This record gives sequence, structure tokens and C-alpha cells, in this order.
Amino acid sequence: AVYIGADRFGARAAAGNSVEDIATLCDYAHRYGARVYVTVNTIVYDDELSATQQLITALARIGVDALLVQDMATLGMRRVAMQEVGYAPALHASTQMDNRTAEKVRWLQSLGFSRAVLARELSVDEVRAIHEAVPDMELEVFVHGALCVSYSGQCYASQYCFSRSANRGACAQVCRMQYDLVDATGKTVVNNRYLLSLKDLCLIDHLEELADAGASSFKIEGRLKDVDYVKNVVAAYSEQLNRV
Repeated sequence: AVYIGADRFGARAAAGNSVEDIATLCDYAHRYGARVYVTVNTIVYDDELSATQQLITALARIGVDALLVQDMATLGMRRVAMQEVGYAPALHASTQMDNRTAEKVRWLQSLGFSRAVLARELSVDEVRAIHEAVPDMELEVFVHGALCVSYSGQCYASQYCFSRSANRGACAQVCRMQYDLVDATGKTVVNNRYLLSLKDLCLIDHLEELADAGASSFKIEGRLKDVDYVKNVVAAYSEQLNRV
């Protein structure tokens, strides 16, 4: 499967794609049995409800396979799309929904979600516990790529410093910047270091462990990555999964 953002309402505003381009992707991917999941996972403001509805209906019309959402208002919009188009994509709960307990995942399932993208902070044991409690719910886990310094991507540093909300797809990447560390006496302890940025995630040697724990989908973060990165990283994980 490929996950991708539309031109609005995705958590990566700088990586948007037109509905027309996503339609082309769907036509191509579906020939090869690959699915297309579209992110509509920002918080939706009241004055955007109509535009969000139009987007979800358009995505249903071109046959995308699933929507990754955060704002619960999108559930009603999906029902409207079903009425208008006669088809509605599956619902996947975005990691921005902070999916870290069996109770939360069970509740999402009761609302019609077929998959939960788990919080990136969960251990293998925590993934297993959720799977055992809700065995018929698909669980997706991140296995490769950049990590947000904040819990489950719920970061407000960018909003506080630059009035750019990460939960609206406009993160200024505050945690990727260089900083000086100065102690209480004014002495510079560290100069121009990446003090907040986490190392990228790489779980290629733990796929079997995660699969045994109940993960049914492995997610590779690909924000603004070029075709060579996507091709090589996905190929490496695919080969490793085949060996497993």
C-alpha cells in the first residue's frame, strides 16, 4: 500500500497532491493489487467542514482504499460520501489520534474503523497486549523513518514558537534545529548541536517480532523523500519480510 496526502487537510501540508494525481495513482496501483490510503488527518476547523466534505467525497469517487483521519467529524463526512457515491473508503485511525491502549482501539473499532495506526512509542509487549485484547482489528506500526520528538506527534512547539501548528500539517520542525545549551551561570555547555532531534527509526531486524506481536502493517515514513529513497527502503523491507 501507498499512503499519500491530498492538497489540503493532511498532516504534511508541504507534501500535498491533487485529487487528479491521486486518481492517476489509484488507477496505476490497483492494476498491481496495491492499495492507496489518503491522509485527511488534520484537525478540521468549523469553516472548513464543507471543503473537507468535498475532498472526502472526491476521494471516494476516485476509489481510494482508505482514509487516515484524526478529526472525528470525518466519520459523518464519510457517510455522506457513501450516500452520494455509493462507496466509501475504509477508515484508518491516524497515529495522531494517540492509539496506545486496547480500550481506545476497541472504541475505534466500534465506530467503524478497520485499522489503528499505533502510537510510535509503544513497545512490542504493548502492541501484543492490544492485539490480544482486540484480535480482529488491524494494527499498523511505524518501522522506519523520522520520529517526532513529542508523544504520538502531538507537538505544540511549532505553534508556540512560530504560530504553525503541527496538527494542521504546518510543523516548522523545531526539533530539527541546532541549539546551544547554556547553564544557570550563563556558561555554554554545548554549542550548535541537535539537542532535540531523535535518531531515525529503523526496525528492519525486528519485523518477525512485530508480526508475532500482532502487527498487520508496517509503515515507512516517506515525507518529501525522493523516488530513490522510497524504492530502496521499501525494497529492503520487502526482502526482509519475504525472508521472515
